[in-house]
Amino acid sequence: MRRTVATLALVSTAVAVSTLAAAPGARADLVTHCVGTGGAVTVPNDLYVPPGQSCALTGTVVTGNVSVAAGANLVVTGGRLSGEIQVAADGYLDATDTTVGGGIELASGGYGIFLKNARSGAVTVRAKGSATIDSFLFVEQSTVEGTVTANAGEVRLDRTTQVTGNVSSTGTYYTDVHDSFVDGTLSVLNSATGSVVCGSAVRGRATFAGNLGGVQLGPNGNLDGCASGGYWGRDVGITNTTGGVTVDDNIIDGQLSLSANNPAARVAANNRIRGGVVGERAPAVAAPTRSKVAGTRDDAVDQRAGQRRTSAVAEARAAGDAGL
Repeated sequence: MRRTVATLALVSTAVAVSTLAAAPGARADLVTHCVGTGGAVTVPNDLYVPPGQSCALTGTVVTGNVSVAAGANLVVTGGRLSGEIQVAADGYLDATDTTVGGGIELASGGYGIFLKNARSGAVTVRAKGSATIDSFLFVEQSTVEGTVTANAGEVRLDRTTQVTGNVSSTGTYYTDVHDSFVDGTLSVLNSATGSVVCGSAVRGRATFAGNLGGVQLGPNGNLDGCASGGYWGRDVGITNTTGGVTVDDNIIDGQLSLSANNPAARVAANNRIRGGVVGERAPAVAAPTRSKVAGTRDDAVDQRAGQRRTSAVAEARAAGDAGL
C-alpha cells in the first residue's frame, strides 16, 4: 500500500512539473492556455497563447505574466494584466482600454504591438535580426510608464500618448511622434525613412543622427502631414541626415545644432529658439508645400494593425470559448 501511494505521488509530481513547464518563461505557477475567446473572469496565474493560435479577451483580469508564442495573437479589450507581456516572433499584441502592470517586449521578428487608450510599463521592440518580418509599434492615447526602446520596424506615438521616460530608437524603418508627450529624452538614430515630430512636447534633449529619409520637426515638410510644431525643453541636435531636414513652428528652450546634413537644413523664421542655431543651414525661403504623400504613415497604422486584429478576432471566435 505504501509503495502504491508513493507511486501515485511521483506521477502527480510529474504532471505538475509538465504543467509548470508548458509555457516558456513562466513563473513557478500554473499556466492557463488561451485559444478562443474569454470574458470578464479572473485568471489567477500566468496566461499563454500557444503558437499559431488566437486569443481574444474582453474585460478579463490576468494576475500573472502573459506569453504570446510564435505566430500567435492576443487581442485584449477592457482588460487588466498585472504582469509583463512577452510577444514572440511573428506574434501580435493588440490592447485597447487595457492596463498592463509590467513591461511589454516584442521579440526579434515580432509582428507588432498596438496600444490604444492603454497603460503599460516600459515597451521594448527587439532588433529585426534575420527575420523577414519588420515589426511595428503603434501607440495611441496611451501612457507608457517607463521607456520606449525600439530597434526595428515602424514606430508611431500618437494622439496624446504620454511616455514618462526616454524614447530611443535605432535602426527603425521610421520613428514618428504626433501630438504626444515625452518626459525624458528623444533619440532617433539610423532610421531608414527618417522621423517626423509634430504637435508634441519633449522635455529632455533630442538627438537625430544618421537618418536616411530626412527629419521633419513641425509642418510643411516632405515626410508626413501635420498641423503644428512642438515644444522642446532642452537642446535639439540633427546630424548626418540625408533626404532633407525641416524645422518649422517650434519652440526650443535650448540650442538647435545642425551638422553634416545633406542637403542643408531648412529652418523657418517662425521658430523660437532660445539658444540660437549653430551649424550649417540653407538660406531662408518660402515654406515648402505639403507633400502629396502626407498621411501615408498614419494609413499604415490602420492597415497593418487593423488587418491583423480582424483576422485574430475571427480566428478566436471560430475557436469558441477558451474556458478560462
